[in-house]
Amino acid sequence: MVDQSVPEILPPSLNDLQALADIAFATIPPELARHVQGVAILIEDFPDDEVARDMGLETPFDLLGLYSGVSLDHKSGGDAPTDLDRIFLYRRPILDYWCETGEDLAHVVRHVLIHEIGHHFGLSDADMEALEAETDDC
Repeated sequence: MVDQSVPEILPPSLNDLQALADIAFATIPPELARHVQGVAILIEDFPDDEVARDMGLETPFDLLGLYSGVSLDHKSGGDAPTDLDRIFLYRRPILDYWCETGEDLAHVVRHVLIHEIGHHFGLSDADMEALEAETDDC
């Protein structure tokens, strides 16, 4: 008798998303990447309760990524760092978005990573939307 059960397909793991983020980071132009050295890229399933509360999220699926730190436009050469600059990519919301849109997962991870790097440079969401619109027009 042939086993006709559907094989178990597991969703991409935290490590899988970390690998995609590492690949995406390697594609960032060197003139930008040199300003992001030392920024930790962390993959977590969801934002923690404090982040969800502070951002007023209705559901933890509302946030794909987060830049945590002091953006370059607010740093001073004489400032002593008080915390590590970090970019969080949230696996479950990213996977949910990926399933809903059908976009390539690597593309989604790269887009979220670049968006959060934009925050490291001090760009607002509106600034990044305008830049993306300009790029789409080209």
